Amino acid sequence: MPFLGQDWRSPGWRWVKTEDGWKRCEPFSPALEDGNNQLNDISHAVILNGDDEDEEIYSTEDCEFAAKKRKKDHFRNNADSQCFYREKWIYVHKESTKERHGYCTLGEAFNRLDFSSAIQDIRRFNYVVKLLQLIAKSQLTSLSGAAQKNYFNILDKIVRKVMEDQYNPRLIKDLLQDLSSTLCILIRGVGKSVLVGNINIWICRLETILLWQQQLKNLQMNKQVNNGLTLSDLPLHMLNNILYRFSDGWDIITLGQVTPTLYMLSEDRQLWKKLCQYHFAEKQFCRHLIPSEKGHIDWKLMYFALQKYYPIKEQYGDTLHFCRHCSILFWKDTGHPCTASDPNTCLMPVSPQHFIDLFKF
Repeated sequence: MPFLGQDWRSPGWRWVKTEDGWKRCEPFSPALEDGNNQLNDISHAVILNGDDEDEEIYSTEDCEFAAKKRKKDHFRNNADSQCFYREKWIYVHKESTKERHGYCTLGEAFNRLDFSSAIQDIRRFNYVVKLLQLIAKSQLTSLSGAAQKNYFNILDKIVRKVMEDQYNPRLIKDLLQDLSSTLCILIRGVGKSVLVGNINIWICRLETILLWQQQLKNLQMNKQVNNGLTLSDLPLHMLNNILYRFSDGWDIITLGQVTPTLYMLSEDRQLWKKLCQYHFAEKQFCRHLIPSEKGHIDWKLMYFALQKYYPIKEQYGDTLHFCRHCSILFWKDTGHPCTASDPNTCLMPVSPQHFIDLFKF
């Protein structure tokens, strides 16, 4: 007996949560169907009313083939009409089962989790940049062609955002430096087939990265004109409190370059000691004690010395989350269709390195 229904081993239909409940995501939008029907009508009219000189005969089968091709091209070029990645979460599975074939790759997760919109959120910006940096260092060769294209599109948006908003250019410079170094090494080893895609495309991408680096190097910070209260008008104890909130030593140094008062506060030994104690264990900085000329410990030099040997703690305004019950990776504010009785107990924040490790097989 022939099996006429959908394969029971397939993932099933895609469902979207709306105000009226869960609705099935149709593969093609009605507007697109209407557009293709109009194109089909025009094609038939041209065929029926063609000139006598045209002796080419088009069959109905050829018209249907042309309509399918137009439909495919429309989906490929028009991202707004795609329904496949409407949900902003992905099921992480590492092996084939009877219900689901294959496994989830890093490139697939990178395409599905909408990092393009995440960079517009200042809470997620540093998180996405750090993730791109880790991919550039070790996982660039594991990305598919579509994921590569998405990667560089997001990178282009990040550079544009930094050029416009002048937000955290140092972080992007580090990312581009790591990416260009990795690409130079991989392009030299092209004979080993380590890169997916044409070598000329990668050379073109490398040239684009060098152009971005030059643009960021020439970036001039706009001096804001403000007649109201400024940072320099705050009392010393408030400025000191702001510096103690920073978790990155480079941010402290950068802020100390604004005014002489801030420079004096940024050189405080107690400030750098607290920073070392926050990021590193006591056993770690006891092995690398750096005394100053006066015999005291130079905590500022200690921080940058320890940074070369041990990883620092990472802080992000918002991160991806992983549901241990559903094995789903998602942004917390978008949620996911969880079946657990108490979903909050199953959530686990995912660091950029943990995100990479989820897709190592």
